Amino acid sequence: MKNRMYRFALIATVASTFLINAPLFASGTDDRIESAAKETYVFKTYLQDDNIKMQSKDGLVTLTGTVSEASHKSLAGETVAGLPGVKRVDNKLVEKDGAPAAKSDAWLITKVKTTLLFHSNVNAIGTEVLAENGTITLRGEATSVAQKDLTTEYVMDVEGVMQVNNKMTVANAAIKTDQNAKVDTIGEAIDDTSITALVKATLLNHRSTSALKTTVNTKEGVVTLGGNATSPAAKDLAGKFARDVRGVKKVINNISAT
Repeated sequence: MKNRMYRFALIATVASTFLINAPLFASGTDDRIESAAKETYVFKTYLQDDNIKMQSKDGLVTLTGTVSEASHKSLAGETVAGLPGVKRVDNKLVEKDGAPAAKSDAWLITKVKTTLLFHSNVNAIGTEVLAENGTITLRGEATSVAQKDLTTEYVMDVEGVMQVNNKMTVANAAIKTDQNAKVDTIGEAIDDTSITALVKATLLNHRSTSALKTTVNTKEGVVTLGGNATSPAAKDLAGKFARDVRGVKKVINNISAT
C-alpha cells in the first residue's frame, strides 16, 4: 500500500514539474526562433531595411510590419518557416506606402533586380535595369560574354518580361577575378535556412518554374529538390536555377517529370 502511494506521489511530482517547466521551455524556444530569424543571411542582407516585427508563441510565428516589395514578404515567410521549432507562420506583412503598383514598369524593374540578386553567376550590383511596357533594357558590366548571355536568359524568364535588350559591356579579366572572389566569399556565409528560402523564391520568380510544386531541403549547402514537373525540360530548368542561387554547393534533383 505504501509503495503504491509512493508511486502516485512520484508521478504527481513529475507531472507538476513538467507542467511548470513546459511554458518555460516553450518561451525559450520562441525566443530562439525570433533570435535565429534575425541572424539568417536573408534577414541580415535582403530584409535589413524592412520594418519586420516577429512574435512567436508555442512555435506559431506572426509577422507584422512593412516591406519594400511583395517578394520580401514571401521571402521573410519562407525563411521563418524553415527555422527549427516553427510550426506555422501567419504572414501579415504589407508593402509600405509608395510601393510600385503591380505590373507597372517600376514593379517589373524591382522584380528583375530581385531575381538577379539571388543568383551568384550574374553581376546584379553592376547591372542597371530599365523597363518600358514589358521591355527590359540592361546596362552595366558583365565579367564575360557568357555572364552577359546568362543575365539575358534569367531576365527573359521573369514573369511579365516581354523582351530584353542587353546593352551591357564585358569587363576585363582582372575585374572578373575580383568579382568571382567576392561572390565566393558571400556564398560561404549563407545558412541553410536562407538557401532554402532563396531557392524557393528563385523558382517562384522565374516564369518556367513558378507553377512547379517543388519541395526544397538544404543541408550544408546541398539542396535536394522534390515534387513534380510537367516536363523533363522544366525539371532541368529548376535544377539549373537552383544551382546558381547564392550559397548552393550542389543540387540533387529528385523532381519527377511527367
